[in-house]
Amino acid sequence: VQLQASGGGLVQAGGSLRLSCAASGRTLSKYHMGWLRQAPGSEREFVGAIRWSDGNTYYADSVKGRFTISRDNAKNMMYLQMNSAKPEDTAVYYCAARWTSSSRATITAAPSSYAYRGQGTQVTVSS
Repeated sequence: VQLQASGGGLVQAGGSLRLSCAASGRTLSKYHMGWLRQAPGSEREFVGAIRWSDGNTYYADSVKGRFTISRDNAKNMMYLQMNSAKPEDTAVYYCAARWTSSSRATITAAPSSYAYRGQGTQVTVSS
């Protein structure tokens, strides 16, 4: 599966930004689509993911209640709506995908499980 992320930019603290991810090359019914991020000097971390088969989502505690992942099945698009942005959200954000053998597999928060990754998009939150 090929992934293309877009929508990054500069936002003030407390503001909002929406990232998009276009997926192509595979039927996504057995994929979990997610967002990972990496700040300078830090390891890549899990932000959240959506189980494509039923839209179930799971988020890292650091973004829960502020970020929302959604999908458009018809367009094979995934979105990350970032609200109440904080300076610590500054990072390169990656669209990622994990294939599973079951459409009901539990979403994992382990970044290494997402074998498919697109190029990153920079998000900078100014204080």
